[in-house]
Amino acid sequence: MEARFDYYGTEIGAKFTKRIGNAGLVVDQSTLPRATQELVKLRASQINGCGFCADMHSKDALHAGEDQVRLNLVAAWRDATVFTDAERAALALAEEGTRLADAHTGVSDETWAHVQKHYDTDQIAALISIIALINTYNRMNVIAGTPAGSYQPGQQWG
Repeated sequence: MEARFDYYGTEIGAKFTKRIGNAGLVVDQSTLPRATQELVKLRASQINGCGFCADMHSKDALHAGEDQVRLNLVAAWRDATVFTDAERAALALAEEGTRLADAHTGVSDETWAHVQKHYDTDQIAALISIIALINTYNRMNVIAGTPAGSYQPGQQWG
């Protein structure tokens, strides 16, 4: 299976990817826990059907020490006992922020209040940023048809 388009092999694609990758470093260096970052990226990727990003972020999370059971249950986080209340708030925000068109209100006041209960303002900014960023990457990879399965943790791509 091959990508329908080598987005990352183009001058524009390479420049754009480098710039949004640099923006992502801000979140990487924030106080938002790394586990929360990976869970959010994985959940948005599942919703968007981005196999490449789901593969990448599940493998990166495992490589960083995340538990396989938790990764297996990300799609069913509401029914799982393995996530903290803070992680549940982040996952709810990720879902609502990814599915903006599914609700006329976008992110619910209930979800927003739950997020504010568990995260400080810088962490909330990091959450919003990472949700926007992973949705961008998901769209790029789904549109280009980037195949999943061969990613290795730490692999340089794009």
